[in-house]
Amino acid sequence: MNKIIGYSRKSTQKQSNEGDVEALKQSGCEIVFEEIISSRKAEKDRPELQKCLSALRNGDTLKLCSLSRLGRTQREVINRLHDLQAEGIHVVTLDGFVNTEAMGKFAPVLIGLLTGLNQVERELVQERTLSSIAYRRASGGNLGGRPKTSPKKEKLVMRLREEGESLRGIREQTGLAVATIRKILERNKEVAA
Repeated sequence: MNKIIGYSRKSTQKQSNEGDVEALKQSGCEIVFEEIISSRKAEKDRPELQKCLSALRNGDTLKLCSLSRLGRTQREVINRLHDLQAEGIHVVTLDGFVNTEAMGKFAPVLIGLLTGLNQVERELVQERTLSSIAYRRASGGNLGGRPKTSPKKEKLVMRLREEGESLRGIREQTGLAVATIRKILERNKEVAA
């Protein structure tokens, strides 16, 4: 009997596979392989993907939430899909874009187009990000993170220290970390010198 096997991948520990795994199970997957690993890792270094591919047989279906879970570049995805089709394995995505069984001989053409568009989108996002960073650096803007202190808090730190307050005492009154307090004191020593 043919099996329906799912594969879910997220790139970072901050992301969760739970929603994808549940969606794959609800779509009829008997087994779902999941991992949190960057698609920048070589396919051979993605253990759950390797287990998933090893479990698939002729006539089985591989379900994914999105085609991008299979690989990072258009070439990777097309090569993987070609190999799967050659082995008689169907690929279906939950986003509805891919169903190689229903597409028949047109599957490679459509998949090539979809993965190409996905790759272009990823490159455009990367370009916009790099452009924004370059602009912020050139204009002296903030590159991220929130400021640790305000000028008002820094003055309070200096006043408390001048009054003989300990670093822990300053921490309790300002809510700042001891390391941040030390940096403020060091910075203000340099300015005074």
